[in-house]
Amino acid sequence: MGGGVALADVDDDGDLDAYLVQGGSLTGGGEGPGNELYLNDGQGRFELVSDPGDAADRGYGMGVTAGDYDNDGDLDLYVTNWGPNVLLRNDGGGRFDDVTAAAGVGDPGWGTAAAFLDLDADGDLDLFVVNYLTYSPGSAQDCVHTYCGPTADDATADRLYRNNGDATFTDVSETAGLNTAFGNGLGIAGADFDEDGRLDLFVANDGMPNQLWLNDTPPGADLRFRDEALLWGCAMDDHGFAKAGMGVAAADFDDDGGTDILVVNLGRQTDSFYRNAGTHFVDSTSRIGLGVSSRRFTRFGVALADFDNDGDLDMYQGNGRIDHSPEFEGDDPFAEPNVLYRRIEGAYEVVSPEGGTDEPLIHTSRGVAMGDVDDDGGIDLVVVNKDARAYLLMNRAPRGNWVRFRVLNRHGSDAIGATVWGTVDATRQRRSVQTATSYLASHDPRVHFGLGLATGIADVEVRWPTGETEVFGDFEADRTVELRYGAGWR
Repeated sequence: MGGGVALADVDDDGDLDAYLVQGGSLTGGGEGPGNELYLNDGQGRFELVSDPGDAADRGYGMGVTAGDYDNDGDLDLYVTNWGPNVLLRNDGGGRFDDVTAAAGVGDPGWGTAAAFLDLDADGDLDLFVVNYLTYSPGSAQDCVHTYCGPTADDATADRLYRNNGDATFTDVSETAGLNTAFGNGLGIAGADFDEDGRLDLFVANDGMPNQLWLNDTPPGADLRFRDEALLWGCAMDDHGFAKAGMGVAAADFDDDGGTDILVVNLGRQTDSFYRNAGTHFVDSTSRIGLGVSSRRFTRFGVALADFDNDGDLDMYQGNGRIDHSPEFEGDDPFAEPNVLYRRIEGAYEVVSPEGGTDEPLIHTSRGVAMGDVDDDGGIDLVVVNKDARAYLLMNRAPRGNWVRFRVLNRHGSDAIGATVWGTVDATRQRRSVQTATSYLASHDPRVHFGLGLATGIADVEVRWPTGETEVFGDFEADRTVELRYGAGWR
């Protein structure tokens, strides 16, 4: 089911480093191989850090999310495991200390996705942890030539930790209402789906209805959420079927001001594209060209990004089957090619060759993280593969103009959950500071706009996680700009 990947600037030198989460053996005893941290030289070449401190966690790893939870200006990491999760505090130079016990976030279950978000708008990052199911090797199902599927009896609750503002957290899962819905969770996306100024959460569940946790927290009060997925039409597909939800993407696909949701699923199931209609979602999967092409493979990781900088969001999917029925040559019977889609006139078309690479790459892919690792204005990808090397996929597509924003809060940290608006030609577009989508992954927090032939972006404004809005003005193309809360830009 693993593993995860983060693209994050952990040594604060201005480029994206890579953190790879490792698994291990459930039955062989001993510790796993340890997670790996690679530092970027700024040109997209990486070097393994021999002593990253406690970042070389040897648990049975699943996913990772990055965020500055203590507001000291350094990106910290939260790693989910089959077994206790781990919070890793950055010392400022890319070396990490395990502060899980002191912070109070060591959930002992089977953690998958996680997200840092300021859910109560108090200026610090809270933590939402998605759990998959209750499992032990001794009580597992006896499955032959396939991964065992989850059952409703295995479902478990997710966890919500409120940041106390002093580098510790309080588990508020029950009082916040999370005990009202259970699932086999694998994917997460945070955004203000109902446009009420508060950040909400969408959780993709495997074989059970999804959850849409709308934020009901009054100003200055305790966190409170309610699951509205069924009423909003994103719990199941338009046939009333709960799919094997894995990776999640959330973005304003059609530039109408609402955040839409895409969930990728098991082979022979279509993707699920939920278009945000303001008060509900509409399953529009077939209308954007995914009703047939998305069935071919089992999709885990997913990245929605403007790879060719034409203003439209393209898509990359990381694939790998779960049943032992070899279709492609090689030693791995679960291997499948990944898929790259280009968005053309509102619909997705598969790019040839498969996966967008000259030489076919066929492995069992899981986590997919996106970010510009060589700072050339093109979105690159890191893909984690089961029992194989990761992919570093450098974007060499012909591209249009671009502009990128690093959005910083009053502490000088990435303002995760902030929304950036801008006008490109005559189109008003929105992008978010969003790190924790895809599958078990954490992305570049910088906000990227593809401009096509436009030479700039106009009327840029930011809606901060606090609900405040700040106007920054116009910017020329092909540059990275810092937008700082209350302090202008540079």
